[in-house]
Amino acid sequence: MTRVLYIEDDLEIGRWTKEDLEQRGFQVTWLTSGDEAAAHIREADIVILDVMLPGLDGFTVGQRLKREEPQVPILMLSARTSVDDKLQGLQFADDYLTKPFHPEELAARLMVLLRRFGREGGQEIVLGHLRIDPDKPTVTVTGSGEEVLLTAKQLQILLYFLKHPNQIVTKEQIYEAVWGEPFMEGDKTVLVHIRYLREKIELDPSAPTIIETIRGLGYRVKQ
Repeated sequence: MTRVLYIEDDLEIGRWTKEDLEQRGFQVTWLTSGDEAAAHIREADIVILDVMLPGLDGFTVGQRLKREEPQVPILMLSARTSVDDKLQGLQFADDYLTKPFHPEELAARLMVLLRRFGREGGQEIVLGHLRIDPDKPTVTVTGSGEEVLLTAKQLQILLYFLKHPNQIVTKEQIYEAVWGEPFMEGDKTVLVHIRYLREKIELDPSAPTIIETIRGLGYRVKQ
């Protein structure tokens, strides 16, 4: 699991950002100041650092962290939009994102940095009795290590759910994402594939706990 060191003093922004990243499979250590950041940097795969912090500002904290662990990428966050501020941050940081930001963009930028620094591996996801490695991708049974063999479409459907954790997704959304074609009303393709997928991954397919049916709306996978 990718470990994020997140330094942000705004409690509201910090709370929803931490929750969003954890739903995406990251392990997040959230600090509200940079005072203890150096004590956590060796355990981090990537750093998200706000500029405006109490005490030491983000620029000072970031420079110290980069000297300590130069191989750990740093993403700066700031409401400051001036070119001078960005240039100052990019003297040591590896990317700079201005507030307000969309969580999808933040996650995408993190993945780009992790790939660039070769630190993106190990983000396994545990769903009940299953362990899923989206990078390979493989699905195994926790404990025994036995691999669950899925068809390409079944795997694509499961990975689609994992990209949208805790969200209700419709059969139309699943079809268009996995098959890449417009959904035709009345098409039973998704229903059939999910039924066979449940037979492989659920302990009791007649009472599924991994892929939930939300009556009248669609499906949901909780993480």
